[in-house]
Amino acid sequence: MTQYGFFFDQSRCSGCQACAVACKNWIGLPPGPLKYLRIYEYEKGQFPNVRIHLQWIPCYHCEEPACVHECPSEAIYKEQRHGAVLIDGERCKSCRICYDACPYGSPVFESDDSGAKAQKCTMCIDRIEAGLHPICVLACPNRALDFGPLQCLVANYGNKRDLEDMPSSLTTKPAIVFKSHSAKRNLVVYDVEKALKLILDRGLPQVLTSPDDATAIPDRLIGRGKLEIKHPSADELLSRTRNDEG
Repeated sequence: MTQYGFFFDQSRCSGCQACAVACKNWIGLPPGPLKYLRIYEYEKGQFPNVRIHLQWIPCYHCEEPACVHECPSEAIYKEQRHGAVLIDGERCKSCRICYDACPYGSPVFESDDSGAKAQKCTMCIDRIEAGLHPICVLACPNRALDFGPLQCLVANYGNKRDLEDMPSSLTTKPAIVFKSHSAKRNLVVYDVEKALKLILDRGLPQVLTSPDDATAIPDRLIGRGKLEIKHPSADELLSRTRNDEG
């Protein structure tokens, strides 16, 4: 078996959702929480060192998939030609053990109903067998995605298999190569202390009362201050993923 996989260049991703929209359209998924791939956006740091993080999470079609090992009904299996991890919907018993086992939360469900069956990214196996790339890769306008035999991706892009805030790759050996975003740098050099003083003295209704209000923000005031990819409900998934439905 030749293991195929993805490359994700975090430095090129703008969070435009083109890949997610293309995925839903190609598969024919309904509006709502049934998303074969998810784009997460969250912020870290405080003024003047705030950084927006974007993370692309489909199924990474792991070399050692926990979902396959843990599924009690053997509904999930690893296809032998390309290494895709697939679900046999007829065998799925809706137990959600696969979701609990997957560190990335890749198995998804149409609702919180106890009878909802697991679904997930199929690696666009139908397109691959026709000699085409997965639809998400072709849809990316910034060329942040690539696809092919994992060994070729490693040769082309290096062997970075872990990314900041993501689960360790040692658990399931995901078939993904990452390129992290570039180091943050100020494109326009400015005096931080002077900027804070100008904000405080701007003569408008007072928003900040001291520099600490901008540089020491409590975590409770940051709506999305960390990456959360496992969700207790469909509503929580929708609240954590940006809108990809227009």
